[in-house]
Amino acid sequence: MNPIKPMFFDATRSAWIVLRGGLGRSRRDLDDFMAGPVTGPDERSLTTRQGRRLLWLDGLISSVSEAFVTSFVHPFAISLGATNGQIGMLSSLTSMAAALGLLPGARLGDQVKTRKRVVMLAGGGAGRLILFAVAAAPLLLPPPIAVYVYIMLIAGRGFIGQLGYPAWLGLMADLAPAAIRGRYFSGRNIAIALAGLLFAPLAGRLIDLIGPPAGYQVSFLLAGIIGLIATAIFSRIPEPPPLIEEAAEPAGHGLFGFLRQHPRFTAFAAVAFIWNLAINVAGPFFTVHLVRNLGATPTEIGILATIQSLSTIVGQRVWGRLHDRKGALWIVRFSGFMIPCLPLLWAIAPAPWFVGLIYTVGGFAWAGHGLANFNLLLSLTPAAQRGRYVAAYQMAAFAGAALGPLIGGALLDLFAIRTLFLVSACGRLTATVLFLLTVRGETEK
Repeated sequence: MNPIKPMFFDATRSAWIVLRGGLGRSRRDLDDFMAGPVTGPDERSLTTRQGRRLLWLDGLISSVSEAFVTSFVHPFAISLGATNGQIGMLSSLTSMAAALGLLPGARLGDQVKTRKRVVMLAGGGAGRLILFAVAAAPLLLPPPIAVYVYIMLIAGRGFIGQLGYPAWLGLMADLAPAAIRGRYFSGRNIAIALAGLLFAPLAGRLIDLIGPPAGYQVSFLLAGIIGLIATAIFSRIPEPPPLIEEAAEPAGHGLFGFLRQHPRFTAFAAVAFIWNLAINVAGPFFTVHLVRNLGATPTEIGILATIQSLSTIVGQRVWGRLHDRKGALWIVRFSGFMIPCLPLLWAIAPAPWFVGLIYTVGGFAWAGHGLANFNLLLSLTPAAQRGRYVAAYQMAAFAGAALGPLIGGALLDLFAIRTLFLVSACGRLTATVLFLLTVRGETEK
């Protein structure tokens, strides 16, 4: 009997218990879970609460859409005949394209009156329409060309998604006041993880039943359709006015002036480069190792994604409470020492069932790191011209993410894949120590 399947059923039962405990029994509990607590009786507070409720639902449906894509980007490429070098190219170009989308995205986020429209036209619109093109590419093109077109389409989706990210982040900051961000985003992330828990194995089973690459095509097609439903929900979010008027930076105090005057943010961005470099040296090749060396099927990949989602749900519950007590900085430091252990576990993994253990630890650790890092970014960037500074941070992160797969691909030609995992672990630990030494002082209130 496959040992992953009992883990899946236990995970699903436990997920319901966790979700039931998070929602409580009353309709008011459910509303608080979706929208966060009431922050005031004024009209702005009521508007933002309605927006948070719709944002919660948008995140849930978007996660269902991504469940048909996220775990299968590299397996789809492998089914088209992609080599290790092309897998590295896929990850690298996607990160480069995402970085290129940030600067024009920051300008759009700062200049337009309706940030919601930017998000809808970018990742919510064009980004999801690209999924239809990805699904159609293998039907229209011979295999060697289809691989490169597939890479370009996925990279294009990364560019378009980040084009709208600064506007999306600014909108999130206005919808969720700092006092409730830990609680609200942890609850929203639980819903997102739950959707992944339920639908990722369904996507994997669907792909197995149809067979590659047609199964991947159907999965991406469904992702596009469901994603457009999420976009329709997002379109109903009422956009509140910014908390303060967006003001231009004084002369001589642009981005580089801000970086000099705010060493904590500068250190935060610099460490993000090293962190993402270390993560992505091995990141694209975990799935390759899982499929080619450990022999995992699409169904097993989906079940493993479910196990990771369950661990994420539990993590969001734990980290969300700790966030409001100890702050984002403490959580980033603590989870930062857990995450370097993950590549070491990959290096000794004997079979797909062991990866379930890795995903259990990783889902929990990444839940805390993602929640805290997101809120730390909001707290370290000024409301005025926030998009520009978010773009600076994201460009540093994506630069590391783009360079990492290139280094990883080159190392993979010289050494065994497990050596690559050890290099990644050392790099992650180095970044965590640098974060500990350079990003000082609590910034969350």
